Amino acid sequence: MKVIHLNTYDGNGGAGRACYRLNTALKNAGVDSEMYTYMKFGKKPDIKMLYPHFTGKAYASATILAERYLPRFYEEDLKVPFSLSFFGKEIHQHPAVLAADIIHLHWVNHGFLNPSTLNKLASLNKPIVWTLHDCNPFTGGCHVRFDCKNYLGNCGFCPLLKDPEADDVSHRIWERKQEAYQNLKPYFISPSKWLGTAAKQSGLLKKYPVKVIPNTLETAIFKPIDKITARKSLKIEEDKFILLSGFMPSKKDAHKGTSYLIDALDLWINENPDLKNKTILVVFGNRDTQSPPSFKIPVKFLGTINDDQKLASAYAAVDVFLTTSLDDNLPNTVMESLACGTPVVSFTTGGIPDMVVHHQNGYLANYKSSEDFKNGIKWIYEHPDKEKLRQNAREKVMQTFSEKIIAEQHLQLYRKLLGK
Repeated sequence: MKVIHLNTYDGNGGAGRACYRLNTALKNAGVDSEMYTYMKFGKKPDIKMLYPHFTGKAYASATILAERYLPRFYEEDLKVPFSLSFFGKEIHQHPAVLAADIIHLHWVNHGFLNPSTLNKLASLNKPIVWTLHDCNPFTGGCHVRFDCKNYLGNCGFCPLLKDPEADDVSHRIWERKQEAYQNLKPYFISPSKWLGTAAKQSGLLKKYPVKVIPNTLETAIFKPIDKITARKSLKIEEDKFILLSGFMPSKKDAHKGTSYLIDALDLWINENPDLKNKTILVVFGNRDTQSPPSFKIPVKFLGTINDDQKLASAYAAVDVFLTTSLDDNLPNTVMESLACGTPVVSFTTGGIPDMVVHHQNGYLANYKSSEDFKNGIKWIYEHPDKEKLRQNAREKVMQTFSEKIIAEQHLQLYRKLLGK
């Protein structure tokens, strides 16, 4: 069995990381599995670029930029990512694609695969597996749907567009996807129950199988380590209560909910002023530290962390990981934190409840409630048995998301599609 995984980017974003981790887990299980990308930024030798020559990189760069910026002419400034799918690369004759028994798609936007090029893949008559990393495969363009229900039908009247109407660009994209899927006959995988339910209800995917198989991660890297040692390695004060969070600085990140984090921390400190000098917020990610949000507690910026060992140390060094995401599939950061034995406070949204069990390995706050999110921070801070929380966090990952478990679930599906 030979499997090819296709993703627009290598490690640039959660989908790329999830794709790479699955590819690695399958290889460790003895599968002939390879990962190819449209654009590659990193240096991992086991991630290959489909067209690595100069013209291939130039074409990819041009279409990526076009797909990222052309939506500005159509979309209202609502900070929600939207893909027009105007551009696509014909890859059906690439030797690596032709050699594969299973073609496994992941996040393929930004000029990589569009409905026209998906139709070309259909001509190969190979099993197509497609992991949903956001909502885009079953919408007319958006990647985060929030409370919009248009995807249940055939889109149109898109609230993100400047000129919404029955036959707007979202509806036309929807129709092109529908035609492509009829030829492609893909088998969809959803990493979370939440996204899987939405996919099965959607006008585009309701006729196709959707199976829930979570993402995985490197449990030998993301693991509990001595907290004092971890804090020393990151030069974090050893006697403080440490909170960790991450920021995504994109202009299209309304679904990250950063304002709720600020409000919740403000509420917590207002109620307990003495904690101001006993706590530190540690932030990783590539947010512009020249103009950070205003917090009432000290903040330490770690910047972008490209080394997984250092990232694991950051999770292991802290007392709690905070995420105020408003709409997320199965975020890597939550799984990474739990794997390192660090409890999580989050909103009850998306696929996060698949990982965070309320009052066992973290706290699930009421959606968009800064007050309840504050309660979650307080609950962790005051918990009488923090070691039990850490044990529960690690056990959840090992029992549900470990490499062997997730690789085997994919193998069972591949064998079924190949009739083995």
